[in-house]
Amino acid sequence: MQDGTLLALAAKGVLIAALPLIYVWRSRAPDKFRKLAWVTAFLTFDLIILGGYTRLTDSGLGCPDWPGCYGHSNPLSAGEAIRAAETAQPTGPVTMGKAWVEMLHRYFALAVGVLIIVLTTLAWRRWIRERTRSPLLATVILAWVCLQGAFGAWTVTQKLQPVIVTAHLLGGLTLLGLLVWLAQRESRSLPAVGLPALRGAGAVALVVLVLQVALGGWVSSNYAVMACPDFPLCYGSVAPHGMDFEHGFTLWRDLGMTGGEGARPIPFPALIAIHWVHRFFAIVAAAVLAWFAWRACAYPATRSGGFWLASLLVVQLLTGMSNVVFQWPLLLAVMHNGGAAAMIALAVSLNYRAWPQVPQREVGASASAVSVRAAE
Repeated sequence: MQDGTLLALAAKGVLIAALPLIYVWRSRAPDKFRKLAWVTAFLTFDLIILGGYTRLTDSGLGCPDWPGCYGHSNPLSAGEAIRAAETAQPTGPVTMGKAWVEMLHRYFALAVGVLIIVLTTLAWRRWIRERTRSPLLATVILAWVCLQGAFGAWTVTQKLQPVIVTAHLLGGLTLLGLLVWLAQRESRSLPAVGLPALRGAGAVALVVLVLQVALGGWVSSNYAVMACPDFPLCYGSVAPHGMDFEHGFTLWRDLGMTGGEGARPIPFPALIAIHWVHRFFAIVAAAVLAWFAWRACAYPATRSGGFWLASLLVVQLLTGMSNVVFQWPLLLAVMHNGGAAAMIALAVSLNYRAWPQVPQREVGASASAVSVRAAE
Protein backbone atom coordinates (compact mmCIF):
# COMPACT_ATOMS: atom_id res chain seq x y z
CA MET A 1 0.00 0.00 0.00
CA GLN A 2 1.57 3.28 -1.14
CA ASP A 3 1.52 6.43 0.98
CA GLY A 4 -0.39 8.20 -1.79
CA THR A 5 -3.20 5.64 -1.53
CA LEU A 6 -3.48 6.12 2.22
CA LEU A 7 -3.58 9.90 1.79
CA ALA A 8 -6.27 9.56 -0.88
CA LEU A 9 -8.37 7.37 1.42
CA ALA A 10 -7.95 9.83 4.30
CA ALA A 11 -8.92 12.70 2.01
CA LYS A 12 -12.13 10.91 1.02
CA GLY A 13 -13.03 10.41 4.67
CA VAL A 14 -12.37 14.08 5.46
CA LEU A 15 -14.42 15.26 2.46
CA ILE A 16 -17.42 13.13 3.43
CA ALA A 17 -17.14 14.25 7.07
CA ALA A 18 -16.98 17.89 5.95
CA LEU A 19 -20.65 17.81 4.90
CA PRO A 20 -22.13 17.04 8.35
CA LEU A 21 -19.56 19.34 9.98
CA ILE A 22 -20.65 22.24 7.78
CA TYR A 23 -24.28 21.40 8.47
CA VAL A 24 -23.72 21.48 12.24
CA TRP A 25 -21.66 24.65 12.27
CA ARG A 26 -24.09 26.53 10.03
CA SER A 27 -27.12 25.42 12.06
CA ARG A 28 -28.77 27.63 14.66
CA ALA A 29 -28.38 25.04 17.40
CA PRO A 30 -27.21 26.75 20.62
CA ASP A 31 -25.18 23.67 21.63
CA LYS A 32 -23.27 22.59 18.55
CA PHE A 33 -21.32 19.90 20.42
CA ARG A 34 -24.56 18.16 21.35
CA LYS A 35 -25.86 18.48 17.79
CA LEU A 36 -22.64 17.05 16.38
CA ALA A 37 -22.88 14.14 18.82
CA TRP A 38 -26.40 13.34 17.61
CA VAL A 39 -25.42 13.73 13.95
CA THR A 40 -22.46 11.39 14.47
CA ALA A 41 -24.73 8.86 16.21
CA PHE A 42 -27.20 9.06 13.31
CA LEU A 43 -24.45 8.54 10.73
CA THR A 44 -23.11 5.61 12.75
CA PHE A 45 -26.59 4.10 12.58
CA ASP A 46 -26.49 4.58 8.80
CA LEU A 47 -23.04 3.01 8.70
CA ILE A 48 -24.36 -0.08 10.51
CA ILE A 49 -27.12 -0.41 7.92
CA LEU A 50 -24.57 0.00 5.11
CA GLY A 51 -22.40 -2.64 6.78
CA GLY A 52 -25.39 -4.98 6.91
CA TYR A 53 -26.05 -4.34 3.21
CA THR A 54 -22.38 -5.07 2.48
CA ARG A 55 -22.61 -8.39 4.31
CA LEU A 56 -26.00 -9.38 2.89
CA THR A 57 -24.92 -8.73 -0.70
CA ASP A 58 -21.73 -10.81 -0.18
CA SER A 59 -19.63 -7.71 -0.80
CA GLY A 60 -17.37 -8.11 2.24
CA LEU A 61 -14.55 -9.41 0.05
CA GLY A 62 -15.35 -7.20 -2.92
CA CYS A 63 -11.91 -5.73 -2.28
CA PRO A 64 -9.90 -8.59 -0.74
CA ASP A 65 -7.21 -6.35 0.77
CA TRP A 66 -7.40 -3.49 3.29
CA PRO A 67 -7.72 -0.50 3.56
CA GLY A 68 -7.59 0.03 -0.20
CA CYS A 69 -8.78 -2.03 -3.12
CA TYR A 70 -5.97 -4.01 -4.74
CA GLY A 71 -3.63 -1.30 -3.48
CA HIS A 72 -5.73 1.56 -4.87
CA SER A 73 -8.00 4.10 -3.19
CA ASN A 74 -11.02 3.35 -5.42
CA PRO A 75 -12.34 0.47 -7.55
CA LEU A 76 -11.96 2.40 -10.82
CA SER A 77 -8.19 2.54 -10.40
CA ALA A 78 -8.24 -1.16 -9.50
CA GLY A 79 -10.44 -2.05 -12.45
CA GLU A 80 -7.92 -4.29 -14.19
CA ALA A 81 -7.33 -6.43 -11.07
CA ILE A 82 -11.06 -6.61 -10.33
CA ARG A 83 -11.91 -7.72 -13.88
CA ALA A 84 -9.16 -10.34 -13.76
CA ALA A 85 -10.50 -11.74 -10.48
CA GLU A 86 -14.05 -11.74 -11.82
CA THR A 87 -12.94 -13.55 -15.00
CA ALA A 88 -11.13 -16.18 -12.97
CA GLN A 89 -14.15 -16.69 -10.68
CA PRO A 90 -17.35 -15.41 -12.35
CA THR A 91 -19.42 -16.41 -9.29
CA GLY A 92 -16.75 -15.40 -6.78
CA PRO A 93 -16.78 -12.58 -4.23
CA VAL A 94 -15.06 -9.98 -6.43
CA THR A 95 -17.05 -7.88 -8.91
CA MET A 96 -16.97 -4.19 -9.71
CA GLY A 97 -20.34 -3.67 -8.04
CA LYS A 98 -19.32 -5.49 -4.86
CA ALA A 99 -16.03 -3.61 -4.79
CA TRP A 100 -17.88 -0.29 -4.83
CA VAL A 101 -20.24 -1.41 -2.05
CA GLU A 102 -17.27 -2.45 0.09
CA MET A 103 -15.27 0.73 -0.57
CA LEU A 104 -18.26 3.01 0.05
CA HIS A 105 -18.64 1.31 3.40
CA ARG A 106 -14.97 2.01 4.15
CA TYR A 107 -15.22 5.66 3.03
CA PHE A 108 -18.23 6.17 5.27
CA ALA A 109 -16.45 4.50 8.19
CA LEU A 110 -13.50 6.84 7.70
CA ALA A 111 -15.87 9.82 7.78
CA VAL A 112 -17.42 8.67 11.04
CA GLY A 113 -13.91 8.30 12.43
CA VAL A 114 -13.11 11.89 11.44
CA LEU A 115 -16.29 13.15 13.15
CA ILE A 116 -15.35 11.28 16.34
CA ILE A 117 -11.88 12.83 16.25
CA VAL A 118 -13.52 16.27 16.03
CA LEU A 119 -15.89 15.41 18.90
CA THR A 120 -13.02 14.26 21.09
CA THR A 121 -10.97 17.36 20.29
CA LEU A 122 -13.91 19.62 21.15
CA ALA A 123 -14.58 17.68 24.36
CA TRP A 124 -11.00 18.19 25.55
CA ARG A 125 -11.03 21.84 24.50
CA ARG A 126 -14.22 22.45 26.47
CA TRP A 127 -12.83 20.64 29.49
CA ILE A 128 -9.65 22.72 29.47
CA ARG A 129 -11.61 25.96 29.14
CA GLU A 130 -14.70 25.38 31.28
CA ARG A 131 -14.29 22.17 33.33
CA THR A 132 -17.98 21.44 32.75
CA ARG A 133 -17.96 18.00 31.11
CA SER A 134 -15.38 15.27 31.38
CA PRO A 135 -13.81 14.33 28.01
CA LEU A 136 -13.31 10.74 29.15
CA LEU A 137 -16.35 9.31 27.36
CA ALA A 138 -15.43 11.00 24.08
CA THR A 139 -11.90 9.64 24.45
CA VAL A 140 -13.25 6.13 25.06
CA ILE A 141 -15.37 6.47 21.91
CA LEU A 142 -12.30 7.48 19.91
CA ALA A 143 -10.39 4.46 21.20
CA TRP A 144 -13.36 2.22 20.43
CA VAL A 145 -13.71 3.42 16.84
CA CYS A 146 -10.00 2.66 16.32
CA LEU A 147 -10.59 -0.88 17.62
CA GLN A 148 -13.64 -1.14 15.37
CA GLY A 149 -11.47 -0.20 12.41
CA ALA A 150 -9.07 -3.00 13.35
CA PHE A 151 -11.96 -5.48 13.38
CA GLY A 152 -12.99 -4.17 9.96
CA ALA A 153 -9.51 -4.97 8.68
CA TRP A 154 -9.55 -8.42 10.29
CA THR A 155 -12.94 -9.13 8.74
CA VAL A 156 -11.29 -8.86 5.32
CA THR A 157 -7.88 -10.36 6.08
CA GLN A 158 -9.43 -13.34 7.92
CA LYS A 159 -11.81 -13.95 4.99
CA LEU A 160 -15.11 -13.29 6.77
CA GLN A 161 -14.43 -15.57 9.72
CA PRO A 162 -17.84 -15.68 11.48
CA VAL A 163 -16.66 -14.74 14.98
CA ILE A 164 -14.83 -11.67 13.64
CA VAL A 165 -17.78 -10.59 11.49
CA THR A 166 -20.10 -10.95 14.49
CA ALA A 167 -17.67 -9.07 16.74
CA HIS A 168 -17.46 -6.30 14.12
CA LEU A 169 -21.25 -6.00 14.15
CA LEU A 170 -21.36 -5.87 17.95
CA GLY A 171 -18.54 -3.33 17.94
CA GLY A 172 -20.53 -1.08 15.62
CA LEU A 173 -23.59 -1.36 17.84
CA THR A 174 -21.47 -0.59 20.91
CA LEU A 175 -20.12 2.49 19.15
CA LEU A 176 -23.68 3.59 18.41
CA GLY A 177 -24.68 3.07 22.05
CA LEU A 178 -21.70 5.07 23.32
CA LEU A 179 -22.51 7.95 20.97
CA VAL A 180 -26.16 7.95 22.04
CA TRP A 181 -25.04 8.02 25.68
CA LEU A 182 -22.72 10.95 24.91
CA ALA A 183 -25.45 12.86 23.10
CA GLN A 184 -27.96 12.19 25.89
CA ARG A 185 -25.46 13.45 28.43
CA GLU A 186 -25.53 16.85 26.75
CA SER A 187 -29.31 17.20 27.15
CA ARG A 188 -30.61 19.76 29.64
CA SER A 189 -34.14 18.37 29.77
CA LEU A 190 -33.54 15.04 31.51
CA PRO A 191 -34.82 14.36 35.04
CA ALA A 192 -32.28 15.18 37.76
CA VAL A 193 -33.41 12.35 40.03
CA GLY A 194 -33.63 9.59 37.45
CA LEU A 195 -36.09 6.69 37.55
CA PRO A 196 -34.86 4.07 40.06
CA ALA A 197 -37.69 1.66 39.23
CA LEU A 198 -36.45 1.36 35.64
CA ARG A 199 -32.77 0.76 36.33
CA GLY A 200 -32.85 -2.99 36.93
CA ALA A 201 -35.35 -3.62 34.15
CA GLY A 202 -33.35 -1.47 31.76
CA ALA A 203 -30.09 -3.28 32.47
CA VAL A 204 -31.68 -6.72 32.04
CA ALA A 205 -33.42 -5.67 28.81
CA LEU A 206 -30.22 -4.26 27.34
CA VAL A 207 -28.21 -7.40 28.16
CA VAL A 208 -30.91 -9.66 26.68
CA LEU A 209 -31.14 -7.49 23.57
CA VAL A 210 -27.36 -7.60 23.03
CA LEU A 211 -27.40 -11.40 23.39
CA GLN A 212 -30.17 -11.70 20.82
CA VAL A 213 -28.38 -9.38 18.41
CA ALA A 214 -25.19 -11.43 18.85
CA LEU A 215 -27.14 -14.59 18.01
CA GLY A 216 -28.61 -12.84 14.97
CA GLY A 217 -25.15 -11.78 13.88
CA TRP A 218 -23.98 -15.38 14.27
CA VAL A 219 -26.86 -16.54 12.07
CA SER A 220 -26.05 -13.97 9.41
CA SER A 221 -22.26 -14.45 9.44
CA ASN A 222 -22.75 -18.23 9.06
CA TYR A 223 -25.38 -17.79 6.33
CA ALA A 224 -27.86 -19.81 8.38
CA VAL A 225 -30.92 -17.61 7.77
CA MET A 226 -32.66 -20.27 5.68
CA ALA A 227 -31.45 -23.28 7.70
CA CYS A 228 -35.04 -23.58 8.96
CA PRO A 229 -37.14 -22.93 5.83
CA ASP A 230 -40.54 -23.10 7.53
CA PHE A 231 -42.20 -21.02 10.24
CA PRO A 232 -43.14 -21.13 13.11
CA LEU A 233 -41.83 -24.71 13.27
CA CYS A 234 -38.48 -25.89 11.95
CA TYR A 235 -38.84 -28.84 9.59
CA GLY A 236 -42.24 -29.43 11.14
CA SER A 237 -40.88 -29.69 14.67
CA VAL A 238 -40.55 -27.40 17.67
CA ALA A 239 -37.01 -28.69 18.21
CA PRO A 240 -35.63 -30.61 15.19
CA HIS A 241 -33.86 -33.85 15.98
CA GLY A 242 -30.11 -34.11 15.43
CA MET A 243 -29.12 -30.44 15.72
CA ASP A 244 -25.33 -30.08 15.90
CA PHE A 245 -24.68 -27.47 18.62
CA GLU A 246 -21.01 -28.41 19.00
CA HIS A 247 -19.98 -27.44 15.49
CA GLY A 248 -22.57 -24.70 15.22
CA PHE A 249 -21.20 -22.81 18.21
CA THR A 250 -17.49 -23.46 17.76
CA LEU A 251 -16.40 -19.83 17.61
CA TRP A 252 -12.91 -19.89 16.10
CA ARG A 253 -13.21 -21.44 12.65
CA ASP A 254 -13.20 -20.43 9.01
CA LEU A 255 -16.41 -19.54 7.22
CA GLY A 256 -18.31 -22.67 6.24
CA MET A 257 -15.85 -24.98 7.96
CA THR A 258 -15.61 -26.84 11.25
CA GLY A 259 -12.93 -25.83 13.74
CA GLY A 260 -9.73 -27.49 14.94
CA GLU A 261 -7.50 -29.94 13.12
CA GLY A 262 -8.95 -31.81 10.18
CA ALA A 263 -11.45 -29.04 9.42
CA ARG A 264 -14.18 -30.01 6.98
CA PRO A 265 -17.30 -28.32 5.61
CA ILE A 266 -19.67 -27.53 8.43
CA PRO A 267 -22.59 -30.01 8.59
CA PHE A 268 -26.03 -28.66 7.84
CA PRO A 269 -27.44 -29.73 11.25
CA ALA A 270 -24.98 -27.20 12.76
CA LEU A 271 -26.60 -24.42 10.72
CA ILE A 272 -30.01 -25.57 11.88
CA ALA A 273 -28.80 -25.36 15.48
CA ILE A 274 -27.55 -21.79 14.93
CA HIS A 275 -30.84 -20.69 13.42
CA TRP A 276 -32.97 -22.50 16.01
CA VAL A 277 -31.18 -20.94 19.01
CA HIS A 278 -31.69 -17.45 17.59
CA ARG A 279 -35.35 -18.18 16.92
CA PHE A 280 -35.92 -19.70 20.38
CA PHE A 281 -34.15 -16.90 22.24
CA ALA A 282 -36.21 -14.36 20.28
CA ILE A 283 -39.21 -15.45 22.38
CA VAL A 284 -37.30 -14.68 25.58
CA ALA A 285 -35.97 -11.38 24.24
CA ALA A 286 -39.42 -10.29 23.01
CA ALA A 287 -40.97 -10.97 26.43
CA VAL A 288 -38.24 -9.09 28.31
CA LEU A 289 -38.25 -6.12 25.94
CA ALA A 290 -42.05 -5.90 25.95
CA TRP A 291 -41.97 -5.87 29.75
CA PHE A 292 -39.33 -3.13 29.77
CA ALA A 293 -41.24 -1.06 27.21
CA TRP A 294 -44.41 -1.39 29.32
CA ARG A 295 -42.49 -0.25 32.41
CA ALA A 296 -41.03 2.70 30.52
CA CYS A 297 -44.46 3.83 29.30
CA ALA A 298 -45.50 4.38 32.93
CA TYR A 299 -43.28 7.48 33.28
CA PRO A 300 -43.66 10.76 31.35
CA ALA A 301 -39.89 11.10 30.82
CA THR A 302 -39.65 7.68 29.11
CA ARG A 303 -43.17 7.19 27.75
CA SER A 304 -42.35 8.05 24.13
CA GLY A 305 -39.20 5.92 24.24
CA GLY A 306 -41.15 2.98 25.64
CA PHE A 307 -43.77 3.35 22.91
CA TRP A 308 -41.13 3.41 20.17
CA LEU A 309 -39.31 0.44 21.68
CA ALA A 310 -42.55 -1.57 21.68
CA SER A 311 -43.27 -0.51 18.10
CA LEU A 312 -39.79 -1.44 16.93
CA LEU A 313 -40.10 -4.78 18.69
CA VAL A 314 -43.23 -5.58 16.66
CA VAL A 315 -41.52 -4.52 13.42
CA GLN A 316 -38.43 -6.53 14.31
CA LEU A 317 -40.47 -9.67 14.95
CA LEU A 318 -42.33 -9.21 11.67
CA THR A 319 -39.19 -8.69 9.60
CA GLY A 320 -37.52 -11.66 11.27
CA MET A 321 -40.46 -13.93 10.46
CA SER A 322 -40.76 -12.50 6.96
CA ASN A 323 -37.12 -13.29 6.21
CA VAL A 324 -38.02 -16.97 6.51
CA VAL A 325 -41.49 -16.86 4.98
CA PHE A 326 -40.39 -14.81 1.93
CA GLN A 327 -37.03 -16.58 1.54
CA TRP A 328 -34.70 -13.86 2.81
CA PRO A 329 -35.44 -10.84 0.56
CA LEU A 330 -32.68 -8.23 0.72
CA LEU A 331 -34.90 -5.32 1.76
CA LEU A 332 -36.38 -7.17 4.74
CA ALA A 333 -32.96 -8.47 5.76
CA VAL A 334 -31.52 -4.93 5.76
CA MET A 335 -34.57 -3.68 7.70
CA HIS A 336 -34.04 -6.42 10.29
CA ASN A 337 -30.42 -5.34 10.67
CA GLY A 338 -31.41 -1.67 10.99
CA GLY A 339 -34.16 -2.53 13.45
CA ALA A 340 -31.65 -4.19 15.77
CA ALA A 341 -29.47 -1.07 15.69
CA ALA A 342 -32.46 1.19 16.39
CA MET A 343 -33.53 -0.95 19.35
CA ILE A 344 -30.01 -0.81 20.80
CA ALA A 345 -30.03 2.99 20.51
CA LEU A 346 -33.45 3.24 22.17
CA ALA A 347 -32.56 0.82 24.96
CA VAL A 348 -29.38 2.79 25.71
CA SER A 349 -31.33 6.05 25.72
CA LEU A 350 -33.93 4.67 28.11
CA ASN A 351 -31.24 3.27 30.38
CA TYR A 352 -29.55 6.65 30.46
CA ARG A 353 -32.79 8.37 31.45
CA ALA A 354 -33.26 5.95 34.33
CA TRP A 355 -30.18 7.31 36.09
CA PRO A 356 -29.97 10.71 37.88
CA GLN A 357 -28.47 13.50 35.81
CA VAL A 358 -26.38 16.34 37.20
CA PRO A 359 -27.31 19.64 35.53
CA GLN A 360 -24.45 21.24 33.62
CA ARG A 361 -24.43 24.34 35.80
CA GLU A 362 -23.92 22.16 38.90
CA VAL A 363 -21.02 20.38 37.22
CA GLY A 364 -19.46 23.74 36.46
CA ALA A 365 -20.05 24.96 40.00
CA SER A 366 -18.47 21.82 41.45
CA ALA A 367 -15.44 22.20 39.21
CA SER A 368 -15.11 25.85 40.24
CA ALA A 369 -15.31 24.89 43.92
CA VAL A 370 -12.56 22.34 43.43
CA SER A 371 -10.41 24.95 41.72
CA VAL A 372 -10.94 27.40 44.60
CA ARG A 373 -10.02 24.79 47.21
CA ALA A 374 -6.93 23.84 45.23
CA ALA A 375 -5.87 27.49 45.08
CA GLU A 376 -6.30 27.82 48.86
